[in-house]
Amino acid sequence: MEQNILKLDPKLKLVYVWQQPVRIFHWVNALAVLMLCITGYLIGAPLAIQHGTEASFNYWFGIIRAIHFIAGYVFFFNFIFRLYWGFVGNEYSKWDNYVPYKKKQWKGIWEVLKVDIFQLKLGPYETIGHNSLASTTYFMTFIAFIFQSLTGFGLYAAMSPSWFPKLFSWFVPLVGGDMAARHLHHLLMWVFILFAMIHIYLVFYHDYIERNGVTSSMIGGWKFIEVNEDEDKMNED
Repeated sequence: MEQNILKLDPKLKLVYVWQQPVRIFHWVNALAVLMLCITGYLIGAPLAIQHGTEASFNYWFGIIRAIHFIAGYVFFFNFIFRLYWGFVGNEYSKWDNYVPYKKKQWKGIWEVLKVDIFQLKLGPYETIGHNSLASTTYFMTFIAFIFQSLTGFGLYAAMSPSWFPKLFSWFVPLVGGDMAARHLHHLLMWVFILFAMIHIYLVFYHDYIERNGVTSSMIGGWKFIEVNEDEDKMNED
């Protein structure tokens, strides 16, 4: 009876790709976005929940709003930190990987599309950090982060006594008032939900076809990278 035996290729090496600050940002951001989407949806379409006779028992909507505001602050300052780390982090975290201004990056986008979308290639498109399509998508997501923060804190400024949200109050009139800002804020919520669904699917998909530990790399930071013979000889020399 045949047994499936997993053999480790001696030509594989471990590369430390995602530094700890990047991994912390990723998981804090994921939790903040999850909390924001759940509470934001309930704020937009609140449930008719009433129980008990005391007013304190019926304050669940106030708790939902408080969680939303706290998660909003976490989301914003966590994002500010990631902007900073894009300048001081390692080669896989820097901004020149995310902004598609090189011909090589656009070629990489097409190569990834042939694997992920059009199924024109069965083999993986080998990269160490994010591939070109993922990097460009993350850059567009970061732009959405900015607009979500501007609309969120801009709307919050009208009801908050704090000085910080008032720094964003100029943005609401710029987009056409409260209603337009709320629609944009709500639309971006669904953009994040759609992105999360596609992101999770592609992470597991690439983990399956590339076999380099892309899923676990956002926990431990390391990836398995295949070393070709020429590179191996150069390292020995």
